[in-house]
This record gives sequence, structure tokens and C-alpha cells, in this order.
Amino acid sequence: DSFILNHSASGDTLAYPKVSSWKLEGQVGGDCCSWDGIECDDNTGHVIGLDLSSSFLYGSINSHNSLFQLHHLKRLSLYDNDFNGSEIPSAIGNLTRLSRLDLSWSGFTGQIPYEVLQLSNLVILDLSGNPLELRNPSLKSLSERLLNLKNLDLDMVNVSSTIPQSLANLSALTSLSLAVCELHGTFPSSLANLTRLTYLSLAGNEFSPATLLQKNQFSERIPSWFGNLTGLTSLDLGSNEFWGSIPKSIFNLKNLKFLDLYGNYLSGTYKLESFLNLKKLKALQLSSNHFSLLSTTVINVTVPKFTLLTLRSCNLSKFPNFLSSQDKLEYLDLGRNKIHGFIPKWIWGLSAQTLQVLDLSENFLTGFDQPTVVPQWINLRELNLGSNKLQGSLPIPPASIYHYFISNNLLKGEISSIICNLTSIAVLDLSNNRFSGMLPPCLGNLSKSLSVLELQKNNFSGPIPRGCEKGSALRMIDLSQNQLNGRIPRSLVNCNMLGFLNLGNNQIEDTYPSWLGRLQELRILILRHNGFHGAIGEPKSSEFPKLRILDLSFNKLTGCLPSRHFQRWKAMKVVDIGKLRYLEVDISFEAGKRSWVLDFSYSMTMIKAGVETKYERIQDFLVAIDLSSNKFDGCIPEDIQMLKALQFLNLSNNFLSGPIPSSLANLSNLQALDLSRNKLSGEIPQELVQLTFLGFFNVSHNQLTGPIPQGKQFGTFENNSFEGNLGLCGNPLSKKCYPEGLSPPPRSLSKKDDGEDSWLQFGWKAIMLGYGSGVVNGLVLGYLFNPMKHKLFVKYFGRKKQNRRRGRMN
Repeated sequence: DSFILNHSASGDTLAYPKVSSWKLEGQVGGDCCSWDGIECDDNTGHVIGLDLSSSFLYGSINSHNSLFQLHHLKRLSLYDNDFNGSEIPSAIGNLTRLSRLDLSWSGFTGQIPYEVLQLSNLVILDLSGNPLELRNPSLKSLSERLLNLKNLDLDMVNVSSTIPQSLANLSALTSLSLAVCELHGTFPSSLANLTRLTYLSLAGNEFSPATLLQKNQFSERIPSWFGNLTGLTSLDLGSNEFWGSIPKSIFNLKNLKFLDLYGNYLSGTYKLESFLNLKKLKALQLSSNHFSLLSTTVINVTVPKFTLLTLRSCNLSKFPNFLSSQDKLEYLDLGRNKIHGFIPKWIWGLSAQTLQVLDLSENFLTGFDQPTVVPQWINLRELNLGSNKLQGSLPIPPASIYHYFISNNLLKGEISSIICNLTSIAVLDLSNNRFSGMLPPCLGNLSKSLSVLELQKNNFSGPIPRGCEKGSALRMIDLSQNQLNGRIPRSLVNCNMLGFLNLGNNQIEDTYPSWLGRLQELRILILRHNGFHGAIGEPKSSEFPKLRILDLSFNKLTGCLPSRHFQRWKAMKVVDIGKLRYLEVDISFEAGKRSWVLDFSYSMTMIKAGVETKYERIQDFLVAIDLSSNKFDGCIPEDIQMLKALQFLNLSNNFLSGPIPSSLANLSNLQALDLSRNKLSGEIPQELVQLTFLGFFNVSHNQLTGPIPQGKQFGTFENNSFEGNLGLCGNPLSKKCYPEGLSPPPRSLSKKDDGEDSWLQFGWKAIMLGYGSGVVNGLVLGYLFNPMKHKLFVKYFGRKKQNRRRGRMN
């Protein structure tokens, strides 16, 4: 009764509320031994098993919960619920008869309680998928006390230590999973004694120091003694920093069904047959290393039947011919290799009944070995042919497709309306090709399934099709850099989920689309380089509540700057430099028993500090306004100071007049300010010296007078920031403000002195600015190769710069 049933608390598609069938004592079905999830001892009647996995349980839990009074309990599973950030209660130590404890993926946080060490009868311990810490107790103390363990799974638990020698004490271990645990250092050779292991995962750790690229004596190779663990059926060493060659002993592991060496620095040249000789392999991941695979012709040799094969970045020069006989593949990645020429015709029938994902991106493929046909795949969900040299017309994928990437090729011609038959498609990326003609009017019919529509950098012409129906799923639309004309279709107002809209660099003739302000989720609006005209006018009562990036540059907008609109753009007023986040679209899907959880990142081009800059990923806290190269006139309004989160402001190439407001100094997060090529007059406010983040400043070609402010960031700006203002003087210009030998008048005492507080402020802001420089991403996939757990398995791995493709699957 202390929990509520919340369907978002469990992620398994087979989840259901087991406790909903429980009855009070005295009612029909009131015998607890008959309840769903309860197991009782036939002789004593004691409750010895409680399985509430995937039961939609939501709420907090503590040591007072009646669960911990079940002293005869031997098996407890709370997997796949949401205990709302609770710590694992210390009362868990009361359940000393437990042989199996599964608290995985249930929203527990904090330090694992020391009382876990009292559970000396544990055979299975699974705490994976929770942001827990194992410090006190440590992995060392756990391996010294829980000596009966056969299955230990701490994936994603922060262990942050070396692997202790004492882990070898767990001689009964058959399954050990320590993925993404912040383990480091080297492997103790004593682990070679764990000869009963059938499953070993150490992926996503740091088993060598950051100096590994120097190949010094401290770098870590894959230990050859792994070959002694001949009982292994699964070996996962992916996403570490192993270097050097693959030890030959690995090829002695004849029982392997799953081998993952993804994402290391392994080098050398290997024959693909060496891996194919591991006859029981079903999953092989070799992507993203530094070695080369020689794909010799395999004739009259029995090869494994793979379900998963990733050979990305393996320097393959041709399609491995053994693939033509594969009929059970679900996932095949041959991306980022050196495969030239045509795609062979046998590819289109490859694993026709089972294939879900095919990635041939980033090769040198030029076309197809037969006329373009709809492939035979009936379960294909993702097809990536992007970044090749494909020519001809657009190949149409099968009707089952969810994600279709064919960007960065040389394809041309019109888009057939047959594309509109793909009624399940969520991502359509045809960008950076040579397509032309009008977009199919039926394209808007896909809005209930489409989340991402990327058609930029082509030669499409004509009007934009009606964009959305009610109930639209669209979150990202990029039609930029085409030749589209006419007006923006008013049906876009139905795109209630839209977060990104880029119509830049087209030939659209329209007035400012204030009606788009009704889109509650819109964060980025780019309309640059079009024919938008007229005054912006008065705002509606509320508009663009989440807008953070607005680019209206290179249009024909007139009148005053939209002062009243500045007052209503709420998201630009809030400085939020917290945890690093990127603007992304969730494009997850399920196929059969697998869950594929993927993100598609927003990207854009923007003028930053006077230079056109490509943002492959956009940080959530980036705030920018570009109104440059229009026909705005009048003064710069004081209301702009309300946009406290602004980092980039470009008002250049307009007809603005009057003074530069000193209130711009209140935009304390400003990094770039461009007011050049206007008719501004008066002095540059001395208060702007307070903008300690300001890295770019341009007021050239105005009518400014007086001394240039000195000190702090202003000491870094060069002549071209101020040129074309005949009345300006002082550094960095050669024109002096005062005759030789005379000093400037003293600064006004009414201005706040620059003291210790301001330098402290600069310090923490600089730290926060530096915080946003990383690239983080992740992938969650169904993991079926471990027979001991049939549940989702989540790992976080690096992603290549083109954010839409992962190189690894688990």
C-alpha cells in the first residue's frame, strides 16, 4: 500500500501490475501463497520467494517497510520498478536466508549499505542499472565475504577502484558483469583461476591510464590468460582502452557465443577466418579499433550463424562473401570502411526474415548491382546508406522501416510519392544530395509517425507541403538550403511537439510568423536568408515559452526591434548551466524482443563571432539571437537586458540609431556582441567592461564617438572591432583621446569598483563555461545473449561525430 502503480515505472513491454491481484485476508483469493509473484514453502507456509519485477511499482522505500519482516525469504526480485531515488534500506541485512537478490534497474541511489555483507548465502546478486556507489563496503570486502556468489552483476554501479585480488576468492563464479563501473588499473592474474566463468563483461571501464597513446609500460594489453577461461560463452571487453594485438589465446575460446572488443585501441592485421573458426559465435563486435581485417574468400567452410555483427572501421576493402549465406542476422554494421563500387545484389536478400538494422554508411559505394527495387526485408527498422557516393534516384526502403538515412550522397531526381507509403517511418534523412523538383504533397501525411525530417542541402523547389496533421509526432524539421518558395504553411501550428524548425536559405516570401509562437516546445527557429518582410508587430499574450535560439538574419524585416517580444521569451531569461545536456530527439523503437533506444541530435549553422559555425550538437543552455542584415531602425530597446541567458547577440547591418544602452552590461553571459554597420551614436558605455565572458565585440562602421573603454576583455579586441567610427579614440586605435602628457579625468565614483568579488565571479563563470565542452552519448539495447537474465541491458558508449550512428550494439 505504500506504493502507487505507475506505468512509466517499468520499461519492459511485458510488464504488468502483479500486486493488483492481491486480496485482503478473508476475501476470496486472500491466501497470500496464491498471489501473483509469491512463492511459499509447501511444508511451513513461509513466504520464501517474492518476484515483483516489472510491476509498475513507484514510490520510496525504507527499512520500515514490511518487506523486511519476511525473514524466511530466499529469493527477492524488485527488478524494473522505480523506487524514486531511495537508498537500498539497511534492513536488507535482516534477510539473511537470501540466495538471490535482484534490485536492478529500479531507481535506487546512494551508497550500497554495509549490511549487504550479512547476506552470506547469496548466490545471485544483481544491483545493475542503478546510480549506486560501492565504496564502503567496497568490491574488495564484498568479494571477501560473499563467497557463495555464482552470478555478480554491478553494471553501472560506481565502484571506482582497481579489480581486487580477492575477487579470485569467488571461485564459484559463472557470471561476472562489471560494465561501466569506473574500474581502472590492471587485471590481477589471479582472475585466471575463475575457471567456471561462462560470462564476463568488463566493458566501458578504463583499464589503462590516459597516457596509453604513448604506448609506455603502464598501458594495458588484453591479458593472454583470458584464453585459459575455456568455459566462457560471453566475453565483453568493449569500450576500454586496450591497445596492442589481440592475444592468440582468445581464439582458443571455442565455446564463445558473444565476443565484444568494440571501441579500443587494438592494432594489427587479422584474418576474418580466425574469428569465424569460433564456430559457436552468434554475436561479434570488432568495430572502432585500429586494426585491419583481411576478408579472404571463404569456400566450403562452415561459418557461424550470426545474429549480431559489427565490423565498423575495420579497414575492409570489400563485402565479406561469407555474409551471403547468413540468414539469421538481426544487426549488421559495415560502416566507415573502404568498400568501393556497387552494393551487390545478394545484399537485398540478406537475412530477409530477421534483419532489423543495416549500416553501410561512410564507405565509397557508388550504386547498386541491379535496378533499384524494394528489398525483401520484412522486419528492417533502420537502413543507413549515408556518406557514400551513391548516384541515381532514391531507393525506396521496405514498408517496415523506421529510420532511413541516405544523406551525403550524389543522388538526384524527384522524390517519388511512393515514399508516403512508409507509414511507420520516424526518421527520414535525405539531406546533402542533389534531389530536385517539388516535394510530394503527401509528405505531411507522415507527420503522425515522423519525428525527424531532414531534407536540407538539396535543390527542392516549389511550396512547402502542408506540414502537420493533428496528433503530429514531428520534433525536428530541417528544409534549409533549398529553393523552396511561397509562404510557411499554417498547418505547422499543429506540430505541437516541434522543438526545431529550420527553413533558412530558401526563397520564402512571408511576414514574420508570430503564429508559430503557439508551439509550446519550440526551442530553435531559423528563418535566415529568405524574403520575410514587414514589421514584426505586437506579440500575442504568450509566445515561444521555450525558444532559446532565433535566427532571422538576411531578410527584409522593418520597423523597430521587437521590444515587447523580448519581454515574453521566458526561456531566454533563465540562466541554466547545469548538467551538460544536448538538444535531442528520442527515436527509440522496439523490434521483437529487442529495445533500441537512440537519440538524434539537433544540428545547425549559425554566425558565431563573425564566422559561420557548424554546430553538430547543440547544448541545451545555448541562447542566441541573430537579427542582422535586415532593415530594422530606431533605438536598441532597454528591454533586451531582460534576456539574461543571452550568449550571442547579432544586430549588425541594420539602420539602428541612438546610443548603445549601458544596460547591455546586465547580459552577464554574453560571449559575442555584434552591433556593426548601423547608425549608432554616442559613446561606448564603460559598463560593458563588466562583460567578462565577452570574447567577440564589433561596433565598426557606426557614428560612435569618445574613448574606447579600457581593461578586461576590451584589452583583447583589435582595430577592426572599432573601425569606421571617426569619432572614436584610444587603444587599440592609433588616435589618442588626450594630448601628449595629459591624463584622462578620474572615473566616476558612482560606478562600482572592480574588486575581489568581480574576480571571483569571473572565476566561477569561466569554470561553468568550460563545463559545456564534452561529447557524451549513449545506447540502450535489448541484451539476450546472457541466459541468466532476460531483461534490458543498458550501456553508455561514445558516438562518432555524426551523431546519428552508433558503432556498437548490446
